[in-house]
Amino acid sequence: MDIQFSPTRPDADTLAFIVPKGGFDALPLAAAPVLAAGAAASRFMGETGSSFESFVEEGGKTVRVLLLGVGAGGEQDYERAGAALTAKLNLSGASHAAVEFVGGATGEQAAQLAFGALLRSWRIDTYRTRQAEKAKPTLKLVTLVATGAEAAWEKLSAIAAGVAFTRELVSEPANILYPESFVERCQHLADLGVKITVLDKAAMEKLGMGSLLGVAQGSVREARLLAMEWDGTDGATEKPVVFVGKGVTFDTGGISLKPGAGMEDMKWDMGGAGAVAGAMKALAGRKAKAHVVGICGLVENMPDGNAQRPGDVVTSMSGQTIEVINTDAEGRLVLCDALTWAQRTYQPEVVIDLATLTGAMIVALGHEYAGLFANDDGLANDLIAAGQTAGDPLWRFPLLPAYDKLIDSPIADMKNMGARYAGSITAAQFLKRFIDDGVKWAHLDIAGMVWADKPGATWDKGATGYGVRLIDRLVAAKFEA
Repeated sequence: MDIQFSPTRPDADTLAFIVPKGGFDALPLAAAPVLAAGAAASRFMGETGSSFESFVEEGGKTVRVLLLGVGAGGEQDYERAGAALTAKLNLSGASHAAVEFVGGATGEQAAQLAFGALLRSWRIDTYRTRQAEKAKPTLKLVTLVATGAEAAWEKLSAIAAGVAFTRELVSEPANILYPESFVERCQHLADLGVKITVLDKAAMEKLGMGSLLGVAQGSVREARLLAMEWDGTDGATEKPVVFVGKGVTFDTGGISLKPGAGMEDMKWDMGGAGAVAGAMKALAGRKAKAHVVGICGLVENMPDGNAQRPGDVVTSMSGQTIEVINTDAEGRLVLCDALTWAQRTYQPEVVIDLATLTGAMIVALGHEYAGLFANDDGLANDLIAAGQTAGDPLWRFPLLPAYDKLIDSPIADMKNMGARYAGSITAAQFLKRFIDDGVKWAHLDIAGMVWADKPGATWDKGATGYGVRLIDRLVAAKFEA
């Protein structure tokens, strides 16, 4: 779907009017009184994301008219109105929608609405060879009648491209997306100025990444560690902020095999790595004046004759030993070595990891929030604020020494999971043991957020792109020069 801005209304088959709450009685149409009466009869009051649709005669022809509510007119109100536009029209037969703002709008507001419309338009049809005509998208062009939106749109369209990239990665099946092909998908970021570094199995063996490689040893797909560095400060900021993503491209559970029902969903167990890759594309695309590194630990967890066994002991890159109690608690085994490498390579002051880490997080929060764990209150508050404004919400959980006892091992430095209770917390406590003194660190357990079984405000069913906008907003607020 193409987005354009114009100072005047173009000739289009659909007219959409963006109205504030209760403000639809000033429509610039001859049929405004009829539309206003119809909207009132349908109980449309201009609430955020609400809509009213009708057909009227305008300019000697019949046109579709769509009223879209923008509520109080906040940033997310405009975004949700744009998403509602796409959701309503994408399969409707409309091909070109002209969007006008009742009462006017700033260029920033117009760009925010276009952003929501573009986010909601994303879908993956790569593998569809037969599709009913009514199931095919028809909306090709949205023209917003606004001026001064170009600067804001340049940034927001780059963020939308990052979200789309994450959704693409998360949606791909595991026979298409695996560690090596994930790396290949990210190579185009070099064209945006991102420095790409890749460690193969041999390099990781030399570095002593026994924890990460132990997860991968049951798969014919070799592990990779991918680092993407963007320095928009031209060297002025020496130490980057580092984001680390869990990239288990498929998770069978290994020898601790998952139940068969629903296992196909485990193609999105690389959602943390997908979010990091998409965020790097967004930041480089909008030329963020920040020094940022994104790292993805990429493995496939499979149960062949060489697979890691419950009870095995592995040595991490940090030198700490881990008793593997359950091979399905593999994400933390990948992340701990990636975190160690990140700290030794870049000496960051701030490290944030994102991972679809525990089912316990979905039990606790459902699909409304991701879990947040942090060793620094300031960083935690910054992340919560960024998530709130970006629409990627977070809820903080505790980190306490009392929980450490649950992952103490009788034969190694630690075990990779505790007892039944506090599963998300003990996973975070495990990762905390690999954070160097003085480093501000946060762990985001996004297990319930990367995939949706029903449409949301700005996404259809499937990959949501969670995490990209959160990272972008945090960087913009706290790390840009």
